[in-house]
Amino acid sequence: MTTHHPRPTVVLVYQRISLPWVFESAERAGIDLVLIPRPDEAVSEDRLPPAVVDVLRLDIEADRAAALNVLRRRYEQNTFQGIVTLYDPAVPFVAEAAELLGLPGIGRDVALGAQDKRVMRARLAAAGLNVPGFVRLDDPADWEKAASLAFPVVVKPAHGFSSLGVTKAESPHSLKSVVDQVWQTCASKLGQVDGLVVEEYLDGPEFAVESLAHGGDVRMLTIGYKGDPQGPHFEEGVYRAPAALSETVQDDICREVKAAHRALGITDGPTHTELRLRGGVTPYLLEIGARIGGSGVSQYIASGVTGIDFAAQALRIAAGIATEPLGSGTLPAPVAAAANYIVPCNGSGRIIAIHGLDELRADPRVDHVVQMLFPGDIVRPYPDFTGYPAFVLSRHANIAEAEEFHQFLDQAIRIDYGHEEQA
Repeated sequence: MTTHHPRPTVVLVYQRISLPWVFESAERAGIDLVLIPRPDEAVSEDRLPPAVVDVLRLDIEADRAAALNVLRRRYEQNTFQGIVTLYDPAVPFVAEAAELLGLPGIGRDVALGAQDKRVMRARLAAAGLNVPGFVRLDDPADWEKAASLAFPVVVKPAHGFSSLGVTKAESPHSLKSVVDQVWQTCASKLGQVDGLVVEEYLDGPEFAVESLAHGGDVRMLTIGYKGDPQGPHFEEGVYRAPAALSETVQDDICREVKAAHRALGITDGPTHTELRLRGGVTPYLLEIGARIGGSGVSQYIASGVTGIDFAAQALRIAAGIATEPLGSGTLPAPVAAAANYIVPCNGSGRIIAIHGLDELRADPRVDHVVQMLFPGDIVRPYPDFTGYPAFVLSRHANIAEAEEFHQFLDQAIRIDYGHEEQA
């Protein structure tokens, strides 16, 4: 007689089903998912990914306490083994829920340091990591506190995500207007503003690091190139891995990222770190998120480069069933290159047409075209952040081919806008 062992279940908070990678990883890992969809997303229960066994509709932002109570009752009636999110603003809620229910998690204090840029900067600086000069602003009227920094500076919301509101101020003369503008943008988009960070601008190319921590061990999976955005706004454009870096620079990045995990207390789960190489050589962290990055894009990149199922490993850690050792601290040898081309808005107004995406869906190099904006949608000018029109995810034999493909996409994709008054 065989004993039936139920599949482990993990609650997945605010993940869009149009971004499939974490759902596919859950299926491969034999993990069932209870999906908490975003309130603004209509989810048809007859078209759910196979790994999703239940849908729980909660608004964690409108009524946090009520959402926690519903989760507690759900846990008592039909237990689950873990709770995760890939949506950065939900990281503190997930940590609190895991703590409340006694599930694996990073804890509320660690989540605060990984999500509040003011706390993150202070903790990284206290640990002696490379940190640009910075000032926290709890009120826009305090803008003069940042006037003594070395300019240019970057103003960003303490609890922002993607490139929402992030704006470069070239001189002290423009600082007040930039601070006011970012504050207003965040108030309108986020509903409230908890504060800003003003930090010295870091010259040098940008990179992203995908890592996995378990029991305090940190395994670096990939380092990817993310362009060299100059501002004044920082719209993301490319993500190509593995980055073409010397072994010395890779080692320096790995040391800095692992030290950041220790400084912030992140001992378990996936992380997505963004950094700049100041002067092209010295790593300075921009931020570290205690989640899989890009709503799952990091899973696509890391698995494409290494052959390791990043999200499956992360889900096993969340469910408390991870048994595979993370391996040595060195970067795995790449097996291929993977890339994400983030279609730039290149303008604002009402979208009339997006050219080039349909042809790419048939391109053998392309695995996914994930479209988020469509004709009729309105794109607001920066520093407001409407979202990205589309992701084009592709695999290549090497990084040179990925770079050549992105140069082709620069010409192949075009967005037509109507006049501003139409918006």
